[in-house]
Amino acid sequence: MKLGLTIETRFWPLREPFSISRGTNTETPCVIVTLIDHAGRRGRGEGCGVPYAGETPKTMSIEIEQVRSAIEAGATREALLDLLPAGGARCAVDAALWDLSAKRAGQSVFALAGIAAPMAVNTAYTIGIRSIEAYEAAAAARSGHALLKIKVDAGDPIAAIAAARHGAPSSAFIVDPNQAWTVQTLKRLAPQLSALGVVLLEQPIKVGDEAALDGYRCPVPLCADELINHTGDLDKAKGRFDVINIKLDKTGGLTEALDLAKAAKAAGFQLMVGCMAGSSLSMAPAMVLAQQCAFVDLDGPLLQSEDWPDGLSYRDGVVQPPDPAFWG
Repeated sequence: MKLGLTIETRFWPLREPFSISRGTNTETPCVIVTLIDHAGRRGRGEGCGVPYAGETPKTMSIEIEQVRSAIEAGATREALLDLLPAGGARCAVDAALWDLSAKRAGQSVFALAGIAAPMAVNTAYTIGIRSIEAYEAAAAARSGHALLKIKVDAGDPIAAIAAARHGAPSSAFIVDPNQAWTVQTLKRLAPQLSALGVVLLEQPIKVGDEAALDGYRCPVPLCADELINHTGDLDKAKGRFDVINIKLDKTGGLTEALDLAKAAKAAGFQLMVGCMAGSSLSMAPAMVLAQQCAFVDLDGPLLQSEDWPDGLSYRDGVVQPPDPAFWG
């Protein structure tokens, strides 16, 4: 199957500067891949990459160009695993191949993945780092969401979470320090987090420090994020973390993400699906994985001031599966 391939770069503007412990962004850069078959059917995919691993639209575009001939010659999703490394470039091409396969088969991606009746899911809404006072107002503005994700650093996280709790008294909280805490800080703060209604603590410590969790049982479930990129990383989390956060940009697409999810479940972990921000075109493939996840964080389009006009539908944190005409 001969294919035409186009690569575009896009910068999605954010509603407000988005701050985490690693820095602040005002836009989400991405690459958009379009594959066209001989009948004019189109498959699309978006990759935001892994910024902390040095990925940019330029690096992702270069990676795709290097294997253009193989992709245009009709490489399968399985072959793609050997053509490109895990990351945003492979994520974008993989999503485009899933989309194109669905259109050629006359079925939805969900059906191709063995999901007969895809359901709407509840996604977290993420509140970035800000002044203590501003956490309350930001949480109050999204208090209708059942699940909020609170980004914090090592400064005064309990005050930040408490302020958010005042603003959203009924919402469950995920707290994400993005590796900003020491293990000692985690152990000191954990009892207070539980009292504040935190249901999940995402990657609080630096990758490489996880051995210090041996023998410790946190009162709040711990989620491994930056620690896990593929199935070979799961042993690092065993006995230390309860949940694995799978992001398609990290795994290099839905194909590998589904394999990681299967392995993680077999190893006894619960699943979370997350994102590196991004538009509805990034979230759509992740909605396939979301069908089997205990926690969902696919709020990228809500953080942007622009999105595709026919993108995903969100209402008070509940997101519907994509329209097959849009993706899949």
